[in-house]
Amino acid sequence: MMNEATEEHRWLHRMVGEWAYESSFEPEPGAEPMIATGTERVEALGDLWIIGKGSGEIPGGGTMHSRMTLGYDPATGRYPGSWIASVMAHMFVYDGSRDGDVLTLETEGPSMTEAGGTARYRDIIELIGADRRLLRSCVLGDDGLWTEFMRAEYRRV
Repeated sequence: MMNEATEEHRWLHRMVGEWAYESSFEPEPGAEPMIATGTERVEALGDLWIIGKGSGEIPGGGTMHSRMTLGYDPATGRYPGSWIASVMAHMFVYDGSRDGDVLTLETEGPSMTEAGGTARYRDIIELIGADRRLLRSCVLGDDGLWTEFMRAEYRRV
């Protein structure tokens, strides 16, 4: 079974290239944000997938390496993907949808506030022109509202 690239695949390939980012992470509501910087190389895997290879500082010290995969499945009309990092044992598996230049990726993983618990997360990628993109990470609270806890701005280098 061979798939031909669609407009959705071509949209993802707009991220291919070298990027530098600055992120702001809020460990808990109202806390002083922690700032970190890093780089990401996004590569094409054929015409249907992209793989992001990130490396950056961890607020408080150390380095984190990450991998993100993203594709588009014409059969479901959804954007599957995954995210792993060198500092976490959990693989986040994405199921996403896109509206214009905004890709919303839903996933579930370990809770940041409840030991042994799980939480629902959203990673929202917004492409802004050819050389800038935003990543916003949100968690679903007990109140049913999504709260942003991390924001990263990427610039093409």
